[in-house]
Amino acid sequence: MLEKIREGSKGVTAKVILGLVIATFIFAGVGTYTNQVDTSVAKVNGEEISQQAFQEAYRQQRNRLQSQFGEMFATLESNDAYMANLRESVLEQLINEELLDQNAVSLDMRIGAEQIKQTILQMPEFQLDGKFDNGRFQALIQQAGFYDASSFSRYLSETMLRQQLAQSISATEFSLPYQQEMAIKLNNQTRDVRYAILSTEGFKSDIQVSAEEVEEYYQANQARFATPEMVKLDYVDLNLADLLDDISVTEQQAQEFYEQNTNSYTKAERRRAAHILFEFGDDKSAAKKQAEEVLAKAKAGEDFAELAKQYSADTFSAENGGDLDWYTPGSMDEAVMDEALFSVSEDAPVADLVETDYGFHVIKMTGFEAEQVKTFAEVKDEILASLKNDQALERFYEQQSTMEQLSFEVANSLDDVAAALNTTVKTTDWLTRAGNPEPFNNVSILDAAFSNELMEEGLNSEVIEVTPEQLSVVVRVADYKAADTKPLADVKDEISDILIQQKATEIARSKTDNLIEQLQAGENVDAGLTELGTEFVEHAALTRRDATVEGAIVQTAFSLPQPTADALSVSSVELANGDYALIHLVAVNEGVAGEQDATVAEQQQRMLAQSAFAAYLEQLKANAEVVKTLSKADAPLY
Repeated sequence: MLEKIREGSKGVTAKVILGLVIATFIFAGVGTYTNQVDTSVAKVNGEEISQQAFQEAYRQQRNRLQSQFGEMFATLESNDAYMANLRESVLEQLINEELLDQNAVSLDMRIGAEQIKQTILQMPEFQLDGKFDNGRFQALIQQAGFYDASSFSRYLSETMLRQQLAQSISATEFSLPYQQEMAIKLNNQTRDVRYAILSTEGFKSDIQVSAEEVEEYYQANQARFATPEMVKLDYVDLNLADLLDDISVTEQQAQEFYEQNTNSYTKAERRRAAHILFEFGDDKSAAKKQAEEVLAKAKAGEDFAELAKQYSADTFSAENGGDLDWYTPGSMDEAVMDEALFSVSEDAPVADLVETDYGFHVIKMTGFEAEQVKTFAEVKDEILASLKNDQALERFYEQQSTMEQLSFEVANSLDDVAAALNTTVKTTDWLTRAGNPEPFNNVSILDAAFSNELMEEGLNSEVIEVTPEQLSVVVRVADYKAADTKPLADVKDEISDILIQQKATEIARSKTDNLIEQLQAGENVDAGLTELGTEFVEHAALTRRDATVEGAIVQTAFSLPQPTADALSVSSVELANGDYALIHLVAVNEGVAGEQDATVAEQQQRMLAQSAFAAYLEQLKANAEVVKTLSKADAPLY
């Protein structure tokens, strides 16, 4: 939601600040703004951060990571240190939020009601065909957990106030034109270079490696040749998809189901409502009198939309003639409003006056859709598939229960389980604690497979639901290999190759150093390069982003000093494959501005703003009294 506000903002500074606000409060959620008193997880200058606020922020961040990493998140979640760091990070964000809130109050900063209103009206997610739509607004804020427009307005006010504070700090930073020009020229600078690559392959044939060198390398690099503990598993799997293949459902069964469940294929009557709200204020009787006068006008046929714009205290719905969207019986939050809406007719669409905790309401039905029932032909395929799935699921539960019983009763074998399910016991390849194919990358299977109960006692696992109502397995350890180090005999050839490559690289480095000395002495090295099976490659106007030249060469070329009449600019670099490159910087060409450089000022402003805002937060922390009760924050939440 805040992302949409950011997208709608204008100007470089506003975009920078909104980005900072979003980054700062990405962990915070709607729960932060509730008033429920709860055990605190921290106190900031005496103000509590509740357990409820922490749990809501933690839940939202955990869900975001789960969505981002998918099945890999299960591995992260099993890492206690990682989850502890996550909890600490969430708590730090909530502390930052509270510090900024307190600072805004001390500075007497405010967000006006009209500013909030205009922000809501302009937010793209609340618009249809480029115009604010109150029905969409009401639906979306309820989905987000706000019970009415007022609670969302308070949330938005909090957010915009922090944005205003952040902007007031970060807007003090700016970049000067000469800084922008320098950055552009440096970024667009090109260099004329020539380079030669000395391949190590030609040196390897004459290199010898002794048994003592291999032994020494092996002893010094034991971790490199370690093998993780591994298991092979026997398993029996129960798959819903396999059961579906053996189940058939007739059209007669589907017809009977349809007739018994017609309500499931009935679209309830819908009515669109509009209202005019009169808040009680200081004089409830006066409010009721005015409401009754407007009710009379509405029943007399006056334009309801105009009446709403003129009288309604619900300013958001009033913008759309009091519209509240479509409702089915029983779906309105206030039962009395629901009763009133569904008591009127198309001939007399305005209901009698309704009183709620919010005030008096004049309610009008502005749209009507009768009940609709789908025919059997329309839903036949859906019913057939549903009945088939239901029968398969029933069989799935029966067989899952059988699996559970037999795997426990005959704990040292899976043969009885397989026989009862009319299947066979299967065996995996070697599995480690990570990086296995599905479904054996499932954390529950791995926890069972490497447990003492299975590895040492040789028992069957419990039934493991890999995917609820889809796939379950029972496993047992068929074979086990403890973590170990590969014997020298198995890796000596690998070590020999490593040592030969290292020596070849050292020869290439030494020969490259000699060539550099010759160049700096004014000698021509072309003949020497030819003897080494290489030559200079000329590359004019090399850029920092040139993908045709190996990255290490580009990076080295742009790190060399500008050549002068008295000194060459040369260097060397080891490449990823062990080869060596000799690099000669011939000339430096000053960069010029282009169309793609229009954002340089914005980029510099963003970096300066980020730095200023981060420094400001650190200063607030330094001057604040922050007390964390980490034992509470560290308590299991799920």
